[in-house]
Amino acid sequence: MTEAEAREWIISHFGVSRETQLQHLVRLMTKEATAQNLVAPSTIDQIWTRHIVDSAQLSLLAEREGRWIDVGSGAGLPGLVLAILSDQLIELVEPRRLRTAFLERAAHDLGLTNVTVVTAKVERTDGVAGVITARAVASLEQLFAIASHRADPSTVWVLPKGRSAYSEVEAAQHKWHGSFHVEPSITAADSLIVVARGVRRK
Repeated sequence: MTEAEAREWIISHFGVSRETQLQHLVRLMTKEATAQNLVAPSTIDQIWTRHIVDSAQLSLLAEREGRWIDVGSGAGLPGLVLAILSDQLIELVEPRRLRTAFLERAAHDLGLTNVTVVTAKVERTDGVAGVITARAVASLEQLFAIASHRADPSTVWVLPKGRSAYSEVEAAQHKWHGSFHVEPSITAADSLIVVARGVRRK
């Protein structure tokens, strides 16, 4: 997928107005990247494919309404992207204050009233979510261990995992029950997404 194709994909699935908001987010991220390492510099030239569409596709997999929690939001990926594309409440949980300062500014600049930014490790937060996302935070087993208190049996976990998805699911199943489904990413042939439901300790 090229950058032009990525933007066309956004327009076809979410409309021109949201693609325009995402353009604004891209400008904010690119500017902030000069002050802190929000995303790998090598991915800036592919920001729509590697980060925007890669995050946006998760909204099509959740199939659940209710509060979303994005664990380890960092640059707002996928959290800010999902907040632009959805009217659902999105809670961005990020322990690094420099990152949450950016998330707060970006949410304000984008006029996002459905975003809450929490400066904390997810272990120190509470409240049940309908959907939990996390991108490049921890292995499945570790993520379930630190965030399962934010879930109930109906919570959907939508977790980009790259090529390690199948091995991480196998490892997690030693300690965790649940329904685990692996979806291909539309942005890269070797990128995979784990969709999990009914996650609970054995």
